Amino acid sequence: MSDPDDRNGRGGGDGRDDRDGRNDRDDCDTRSRRRRPEPPRLYEHELPGGWIVLAGRTDSDNDRLSLKIARPGDWWFHVRGVPGSHVVLQVPAGTEPDRAILTQAAAIAAWYSKRRNARRVTVSYTRGRYVTKPRGAEPGSVMIRKEKVLQVKPGLPDR
Repeated sequence: MSDPDDRNGRGGGDGRDDRDGRNDRDDCDTRSRRRRPEPPRLYEHELPGGWIVLAGRTDSDNDRLSLKIARPGDWWFHVRGVPGSHVVLQVPAGTEPDRAILTQAAAIAAWYSKRRNARRVTVSYTRGRYVTKPRGAEPGSVMIRKEKVLQVKPGLPDR
């Protein structure tokens, strides 16, 4: 016990390095130790013509896909009234998908929902700019405006 600050085998609490090289403040300052969120885990599909469709796996993945990854001009899809993945059809600048591409993206949204085995499923879709999250809403819950609707058979694109 040669160190005067090391009374009863404890550090002095003055913020100086202890023998193990750690600072006393390291244990109580959690702000400096915040971990970055894990990147979203997404299903990815390529449609004919090179169109990319992304679908979230979890509620937090859905939030990040719908609110952070989707751009204002992308198309957003979700099955009406049933739990399921948020699906985004990425739209390159200066292009616009035809109805067949929108229908295929809607079929993917139906596939990643609780209605996967239904014959026909109602899928809502809108532009990414019209998808918002209400304050205090549960993870995976969003609000949409300017909704359009497609009736589709659930399915994934042929590979």
